[in-house]
Amino acid sequence: MHPIIKKYIEYNNFGRHLGLHFNIVEPGVVQHYLTITKEHLATPQAAHGGVISAMMDAVLGVAALSMVCEDLKIVSTVEFKLNYLNPALLGDELSGASFIEQKGNRIIVVSGTIKAANRDVIISKGIGTFNAYPAAKVGLIT
Repeated sequence: MHPIIKKYIEYNNFGRHLGLHFNIVEPGVVQHYLTITKEHLATPQAAHGGVISAMMDAVLGVAALSMVCEDLKIVSTVEFKLNYLNPALLGDELSGASFIEQKGNRIIVVSGTIKAANRDVIISKGIGTFNAYPAAKVGLIT
């Protein structure tokens, strides 16, 4: 695993708090996972939309990060659009997958899907734009 990815994991307290974890299959191809627990709920059965939004930001962002870490760069979210298609329910085992639509020197466009694997239901679809910049700017490398 690339040292920049290790640093991302180390400093990403929010993702850890939510229970997000991921595997990088190859640059640009990342699988994210999250099991919906009672801490994620907004109603007695359904997760808060913010949980899905945070997961999608990670699904898209880590894919972009995996594309540029070899160049000693990291990414920040410029914008993303999210469509909520179905509710994520208590106990759902969510999986997120990403696809690099376009990669330039600084701008990366990524699309993604989050599914409830246990129900074979699409929860959301998203597309985002990310800015790549030197990791040294934020002290991740020296």
